[in-house]
Amino acid sequence: MSRHLKLAFVTFLTVVRLPLVLLFFVGAIVHAHKPIDWLFWCTFAALVLSALTDLFDGYYARKFKVVTQFGAHVDPLMDKFFYLASMPLLVYVMAIHAKGETTSLANATAMLVLTLVFLARDQWVTFLRSIGAIYQASGKANWSGKLRTALNFPMICVVYYHEEAPDALQFVPGWFAYAFVLLTLVITVLSLFIYTRNYWPYLLKAVSVEDSKGE
Repeated sequence: MSRHLKLAFVTFLTVVRLPLVLLFFVGAIVHAHKPIDWLFWCTFAALVLSALTDLFDGYYARKFKVVTQFGAHVDPLMDKFFYLASMPLLVYVMAIHAKGETTSLANATAMLVLTLVFLARDQWVTFLRSIGAIYQASGKANWSGKLRTALNFPMICVVYYHEEAPDALQFVPGWFAYAFVLLTLVITVLSLFIYTRNYWPYLLKAVSVEDSKGE
């Protein structure tokens, strides 16, 4: 396989995440109102495949030695699309199934809180990186960001399976699914703290520069 074909393959793995998660989004909404077994499996497969692309695009980019600046920027963009489509959708599905049950409402609320914190953290880190870029700070993800991503993709798949899988094939206990949600929330808050600490000196520099210009 030529270098161009390798690069095209890796790029395809990255950008296909978006249409796959959109297929999941549409299928999950339809399934939530008209549960059909085959529709669940198609929807779940689209979600899993979309999540797996995040693993394999990086793996093959390194294996084929076709890491590019475009790939480094488009990959987190595709991740953001994945989160924007899947996490609010999980809240929607869980709220529909709650039907006034205290435990189910609590789980839906926990997912709503995670969604807010998760997406707010992404916006904050983007802001920090934009400030850091002024001072040529590295924009690479640290271990907490990588761990958060590694946990979040499977967490979304596990929670959706628990909520929507046919009863006859249900094997994911509720406590496990929502312990996963809690763990992801903790890691997200930890990541928020670590990124803020790492970029704090650049924030102080930016404020000082603005102050001196104002004078």
